[in-house]
Amino acid sequence: MSSTATVLAAATDTGTGEAVTFWVLGPLAVLAALGMLASKKAVHSALLLALTMLSLAVLYLAQDAPFLGVVQVVVYTGAVMMLFLFVLMLVGVDSADSLVETLRGQRVAAVLGAVGFGALLVFALGDAVVTNEGLDQANSEGNVEGLANLIFARYVFAFEVTSALLITAAIGAMVLAHRERHLPKITQRDLSVQRFRGGQYPAPLPSPGVYARHNAVDTPALLPDGTPADASVSRVLAARGDVRSIPEQASTTAIERAAPRREDDGS
Repeated sequence: MSSTATVLAAATDTGTGEAVTFWVLGPLAVLAALGMLASKKAVHSALLLALTMLSLAVLYLAQDAPFLGVVQVVVYTGAVMMLFLFVLMLVGVDSADSLVETLRGQRVAAVLGAVGFGALLVFALGDAVVTNEGLDQANSEGNVEGLANLIFARYVFAFEVTSALLITAAIGAMVLAHRERHLPKITQRDLSVQRFRGGQYPAPLPSPGVYARHNAVDTPALLPDGTPADASVSRVLAARGDVRSIPEQASTTAIERAAPRREDDGS
């Protein structure tokens, strides 16, 4: 019993610098995590999550775990988080997308998973505090060597199972994203043949206002015989009835032509 009390006293004995680091970065990490959950924009959430990860990295370094601190900065904050942030900035995410539940029951599963993970974390921390052997003994051969001994010797089976699950998930994602091609790929020649045999207009559509007095989008192009080209005007404008007819163009043109004549007669 006395040995357990001695271990607990040694575990709770912290220096002034470590205490100041914890009380400065601990609340900052908690506030950043809460801000990440409450933020309405995905980019802001990603930035706050990066701040939380950086705070955790400094806390790892303060706890004599340099390998975890460097991995936290280089791998998670520097690679994964920044890649996620760049994808959000390039692709863009609508705030209404987060309100749509794509998978049925995903919120209930997320709550249950969070509760289970929290319980696992509490039991793991409790076990680490009770059976703590001290950082000096754990890092007697070095922090990296101690982690390598735990991962590749004591917990090698769990490590290999986790790596197999990650590889299986990556292969499953590639299989789901892959599309089998059941038909031969359409070449440029095939597209050209379909274009001429389909009974459609093979040439590019004329732009509005060609051979006309106005080049507005509601003015149809005129063919060489003076008739309007219906394909030159958007079907939306035609459905709305906003297309200018030939008599309107003719009357406008007549007025424009008569104006210089009147000026000449008046002069």
